[in-house]
Amino acid sequence: MPKLDRYLFREFTQSFLATLIILLMVSVGGVMADLLGKVADGRVPARLLLSQLGLQFLGYMPYIVPLALMLGLLLSFSRLYRDSEMAVLTGIGVGPGRLLKPLLLLVVPVVVLVGACSLWLGPWALRTADSMLEQANRSLVVSGLEAGKFTVLSSGAVVYIGGLSDDGTRLQRVFMHRQKDGRVDVVTAKSGQMFFEGERSRYLRLEDGFRVEGPADQGLDYRLMRYASNEVALPERADTMEQDDPLRSTTLELLGDDRPGANAQLHARLAPPLLALAFALLTLPLSRSAPRQTRYGRVMLGFLAYLVGVSLMINGTQLLADGRLPGVLGLWWLTVPLLAGAAWFYWRDGQVSRPRLRV
Repeated sequence: MPKLDRYLFREFTQSFLATLIILLMVSVGGVMADLLGKVADGRVPARLLLSQLGLQFLGYMPYIVPLALMLGLLLSFSRLYRDSEMAVLTGIGVGPGRLLKPLLLLVVPVVVLVGACSLWLGPWALRTADSMLEQANRSLVVSGLEAGKFTVLSSGAVVYIGGLSDDGTRLQRVFMHRQKDGRVDVVTAKSGQMFFEGERSRYLRLEDGFRVEGPADQGLDYRLMRYASNEVALPERADTMEQDDPLRSTTLELLGDDRPGANAQLHARLAPPLLALAFALLTLPLSRSAPRQTRYGRVMLGFLAYLVGVSLMINGTQLLADGRLPGVLGLWWLTVPLLAGAAWFYWRDGQVSRPRLRV
């Protein structure tokens, strides 16, 4: 039987990896499109694009990997049923109990990986990405401005800076060129600094300089002014979290935090590995079909079941954070019944019910 274990384990692993690669490619495209939109708006610096992509991707892994595991196992079991291999295995006495070993050889490491991403890697990546954005919001260096180079801002303005402080907040010998609605605006300044107004608005205060404004094509309608201070609006800062936000806390810190939001975040991190295990056990009963029967209907059924489970998890987390669900209840009302039901369906799969005796 070790040959059978190796064969089934290889089938399960190949299907899982193929499904995971496809889902990762689709997910990368979605995350990249969202980040490119923020870069175009000036809310995320272009030089942080790849780092933000990798860090945000780690946060999505607890949702992508369980889906890839379930779909991969569904495709693998469905192929075994379609090619009548499961009928042969059943005929020689190989039932769900015997299939559990090669199944768990794949499921257990994947569930451990999901748990690591959900409890440790994901929160760490979220904190790191938020810290990088917070630093970028307060530094002109990270925002893309460099001393001795012409830089094009997202608004279309061209900026040249002769000198920049180490912390990236003060600058010297500034030249700025803007063109809009057929008018040219050229601004020079000896020095400047960046400051904040409100939660997201950023401004560049230029000091002791000149401003020339006039037509871009032809005409003599030019105006020259000298100013002591001139404020220029910069792109709005990227959204960042508060320091006491439960999303920034480690899992150990959440254990000692009695706030409803912290309790909701703790259960949201505990749920993905349990859901991954439950949906992996459901793949065998979900994939049962007659030989040569199409297998894609069962795959869609499993995908819809996964969507329902994740939606309940997200809505339950929000209800916990709002205090509309008891904190003690957590998300156990979802994970425990789902795990129990998955285990029951797995062991009951393929069993023939006894006929009732007529009196």
